[in-house]
Amino acid sequence: MGEACAHHRHDTGLGPADVSAALGDAEARCVRRGERMTGPRRRVLELLLASGEPVKAYDLIAAYGADGQAAKPPTVYRALEFLERLGLAHRIASISAYVACSHGERAHAAAFLICDCCGAAVEVSPPAAAGLSGPAEQNGYVLERVTIEGHGLCADCRAG
Repeated sequence: MGEACAHHRHDTGLGPADVSAALGDAEARCVRRGERMTGPRRRVLELLLASGEPVKAYDLIAAYGADGQAAKPPTVYRALEFLERLGLAHRIASISAYVACSHGERAHAAAFLICDCCGAAVEVSPPAAAGLSGPAEQNGYVLERVTIEGHGLCADCRAG
């Protein structure tokens, strides 16, 4: 993804002030839930917020150290697990990547529109996710999270 695109990619990451505000909100959410936003968790979330697009775990590992020193893989994977559990990040399974959640603190199902050309991903609210709760209950399941992924081409790639 990304290599074949001839169009200009829009920078979708947050600027420094917005990243700082989002990190403050995330820390407040942790406090409300009795959790701690440790340094590694904060750094991984910071990288996701600044990127604004799906990021693979190994890219997070490589970018982790401000001095160019990579993190140990377990450090990043534990941070990602925590961020997912608290709803601060989502894993996009079909591309093995992670994104910061763009829908705030409320619990929600997540749906992603993923461009197969440039790799852009947009988080949207999936109307179909609510329809899963009935069949889940009928089969004895309690849903903890739902993620729906749609692949195609974004407007820029289609035009481009």
